[in-house]
Amino acid sequence: MAVTYVLSQKGNPGNSEAPKKFYAQAKAREELTFRKLSKEIAEGSTTVSDSDVLAVLNDLTTVLKRHLSNGEIVRFGDFGSFQVAISSKGAEAADKFNVSLIKSGKVTFRPGVDLKEMLASLKYEKAK
Repeated sequence: MAVTYVLSQKGNPGNSEAPKKFYAQAKAREELTFRKLSKEIAEGSTTVSDSDVLAVLNDLTTVLKRHLSNGEIVRFGDFGSFQVAISSKGAEAADKFNVSLIKSGKVTFRPGVDLKEMLASLKYEKAK
């Protein structure tokens, strides 16, 4: 199976006079829900049910939120790591900066070895 893509025409934000170019944009085939994910994980095991997996994944979400909101990096072994990143407006000097200049936070994910290997071997096909 391959990752599908569509083409999207975009201008150069730094030069509005430059000609627009076409860029590939990944197009999802479908969506895997939390419940379907838990069932698929349980199918690979003879010792746990999908409701057991679902309970663990729900607890994982709760624990992940708690640690990320404490400013911690959460590492999932070879899978990757999660961390909070923030963006802010600039201040003229360090002593002029205050928390009101922070605009937003987001969760960033850095893939580990397994996902980097998967990314290196992806196949692509244009969506129909």
